[in-house]
Amino acid sequence: MGCNRNCGLITGAVIGAVLAIFGGILIPVGDNLIGKAVQKEAVIVNGTAAFQNWLVPGSSVYREFWIFHVINPSEVIDEGAQPKFEQRGPYTYRVRYLPKENVTEGENGTISYMLPNAAYFEPDMSMGTEDDVMTVLNLAVAAVPALYQGGIQAVINIWIKSSKSAILQNRTVKEILWGYKDPFLNSLPISSVSPMVGVFYPYNGTSDGPYTVYTGTEDISQTAIIESYKNKRTLSYWEGHCDMVNGTDGASFPPFVKKNQVLRFFSSDICRSIYGVFHSKQVVKGITLYRFVVPREAFASPTEVGDNYCFCTDKIISENCTLAGVLDISACKAKRPVYISLPHFLHASESILHNVEGLSPNEKEHETYLDIEPVTGFTLRFAKRLQVNLLVQPSKFLDPLKKVKKAYVFPLLWLNESAVIGDEKAEMFRTKISARLELLNVLQMALMIGGSVLFLAFMGSFFICRSKKLK
Repeated sequence: MGCNRNCGLITGAVIGAVLAIFGGILIPVGDNLIGKAVQKEAVIVNGTAAFQNWLVPGSSVYREFWIFHVINPSEVIDEGAQPKFEQRGPYTYRVRYLPKENVTEGENGTISYMLPNAAYFEPDMSMGTEDDVMTVLNLAVAAVPALYQGGIQAVINIWIKSSKSAILQNRTVKEILWGYKDPFLNSLPISSVSPMVGVFYPYNGTSDGPYTVYTGTEDISQTAIIESYKNKRTLSYWEGHCDMVNGTDGASFPPFVKKNQVLRFFSSDICRSIYGVFHSKQVVKGITLYRFVVPREAFASPTEVGDNYCFCTDKIISENCTLAGVLDISACKAKRPVYISLPHFLHASESILHNVEGLSPNEKEHETYLDIEPVTGFTLRFAKRLQVNLLVQPSKFLDPLKKVKKAYVFPLLWLNESAVIGDEKAEMFRTKISARLELLNVLQMALMIGGSVLFLAFMGSFFICRSKKLK
């Protein structure tokens, strides 16, 4: 009888131990099942959740624009004074709403596509209309010193004077963003020079690419990684590693994202690859996400971050590559002196910020972040923020620039491109992906905890019985 009871207790303990061990064994097995589930839905293949979100954005993407309106135009024009700015906006457009075009499956688990550009004005999300007039920099005049050197500027000045062009001009929001016919350029007797100019001209009706990315079918760790851009692995804008096309396009990343990872992504808007580092956990519509932010070091000077040496191409404005926060991208803008920065010169050197008045950098409002679901690698919320600037240089030949005292970076506008997963997509994500993963994790933990409790309970009873028997 005692033997039967002891055997029963031992058997119960063994069962408990087996259950606990089985729960532990389920961890790698579960990880394998999770991997298979993710691979089924996260690869970019027709029929998967990833493909549908990849082909057509799963949520509305908006670009909010804030224009830097000059409030002291007379002093700037007549005296060469520092410009004082008043930020006006937002003027909001819906973008990235068209499906990818020319989608073609390639070799070695790749897929190619073109990204169509379109912007639709959203008046209900804007502070005014596209016809609001701003006082801004004259883009055509300011670009002349970078495009033409020496005495030829004196010849060009003839057409600048005849068109009555000044260093500043009044333009509508629509003209500033999407283009207008410039009177100075229109008067030039050079057929190869287009009279159209605008910060984003041309945009609507154009497309970006082709992009070729890995689908993840052959290697899940390469999912969405860009294999080539415009059929090349390099950009021809920079030297060394800076010229590489690295990472994804930011819409998604390979699955199983870790906090200690550096996530790299390419943006044709800034003509370079950039990266994000882990910042914090976020919860969006019941889904736990990892927030990755573009750190200050990404825009640091080479004297602080040596790897940034190849992004320094202008020794004058950067004061021999010692200043931080602005990036000369003229190499990919047909030599026009375009400089990119974070909004309000966030993380830029003080001397750059002090050349203008009215800007107030704020990390919370002006940093770029991506909120990523770590298991699948999907970006479910993001805010990509950047500022477009133009270099203004003095010129003894050009009347509008004779009063300029020194070269400085003139801010034109900043933008916030953002999106958050929609309710319908969030529900699909929770039920199709998150719920399955959570159920498997709960099963693992239940078996381990339940088995451990059974093992301890039965072993405790066994030793109690043994103790009583010995007495």
